[in-house]
Amino acid sequence: MHQFISVFDMLKIGVGPSSSHTLGPWRAAQNWIQKLKNENLFVEVNSIKVDLYGSLSLTGKGHATDLAVALGLSGTDPEFIPIDDIEGIIELIKKNNKLQFDATQTLDFSMSSIVFNREFLPFHANGLTFRGFDKSNKEISTETYYSIGGGFVIQEGNQNKNLEETQKTFPYPINKAVDLDRYCKEQQKSISEIVFENETVLNSPDEIYDKLDNIWNTMLECMYIGCHTEGILPGGLNVKRRAFSTHEKLIKDTTYNGIEEWISGIRGTEVKFREILKWVSCLALAVNEVNASLGRVVTAPTNGSAGVIPAVLMYYMVIENHNATIEHVRKFLLTAGEIGSLFKKNATISAAMGGCQAEIGVSSAMAAAALTELLGGTPSQCLEASEIAMEHHLGLTCDPIGGLVQIPCIERNAMGAIKAINAAELALERNPEDAVVPLDKVIETMWETAKDMNRNYKETSEGGLAITVGLADC
Repeated sequence: MHQFISVFDMLKIGVGPSSSHTLGPWRAAQNWIQKLKNENLFVEVNSIKVDLYGSLSLTGKGHATDLAVALGLSGTDPEFIPIDDIEGIIELIKKNNKLQFDATQTLDFSMSSIVFNREFLPFHANGLTFRGFDKSNKEISTETYYSIGGGFVIQEGNQNKNLEETQKTFPYPINKAVDLDRYCKEQQKSISEIVFENETVLNSPDEIYDKLDNIWNTMLECMYIGCHTEGILPGGLNVKRRAFSTHEKLIKDTTYNGIEEWISGIRGTEVKFREILKWVSCLALAVNEVNASLGRVVTAPTNGSAGVIPAVLMYYMVIENHNATIEHVRKFLLTAGEIGSLFKKNATISAAMGGCQAEIGVSSAMAAAALTELLGGTPSQCLEASEIAMEHHLGLTCDPIGGLVQIPCIERNAMGAIKAINAAELALERNPEDAVVPLDKVIETMWETAKDMNRNYKETSEGGLAITVGLADC
């Protein structure tokens, strides 16, 4: 048996600011509604209480966890909800103390029905429990879910049920980086080609292309919006958006109409080293400023690290290869997704479990490998690039000030993107057989580091910058 995680599990379209604290709880609410319907209990529910535990409670306000739960209970979907509708739905709940449960029946409900509990549940730091009551106030449904990072959700009782398939199901069953490397060498194929063949078991080639193209278009739109939006981010830290002014200085007097002309315009700008650094940073900042304002992003592999992969891919498109096509984009995303799955299977992509090394570190490792393939690197060099990127994120803490995905989270995306590009260049200049540390070992090390890390540095806002820099300082 082996665990299969699709590229489309690692790269998901959703709403910010957090995959584990926003997207996961949102999905958990949807899952609970479906369970109620399966058990013929949905119409019996007259009132609801939701308990948030651990990290979901400690940083839930800053991550809009309560809003995400309310939106999920309202029957909306994070991939498709019009962003402009979010504020209106929440305001109606607050004003009327009513909830349109799955958009079909009206229940008495206030935001105080979502309770923040500091204690941690045993299985995972991100736990939440839904309780449904009938008209006599009898509790008829109690279900606990865990948001385990990257928008993945597990129901209580199913913690040990992995996404398993028999080895005969997929042509190339992959649990470790060494498996991936071996298949590439035996078949004389790139990482993206191996991954694509596995994905065809679940979807037709055209469906795979459509999904990859949709992911890239969402990333592009996110970068574009971020670069063209100014102002102050919500949340109370008074963080000024930086992508707008940086982009304005870089794009200069270039004229364009729409995203495609914008890409061409960037290709025509000055590309000295400092400008390249600024462009990559600007694009990463743009994505995570959109994320911080409850905008639509691609979880890659999390919302807090959503800016790294699009910034690095855009770097390839507008700096390295002006003739890049959608085929290059697809290869990049396939390779990046597979690298992310290796970390998901063998460590964690949850900052509440592993600190920010599990988010920015993993996204940088994903981007490094994908960029290396597009730059002509061998599969072994791609894995080496991934190892280099993660090696230099080991031990990175998660300490968001005020529990908001803003400081230091937004800037860390810029740093993760730059490290990914540097890791790719380092890997391309070395024979991977000379490498001392294989990717599997650095993944193992990351997981051991995560287990040793003090809980205060795992998305609790009880250590690091979250303590030394108070809200009053902002």
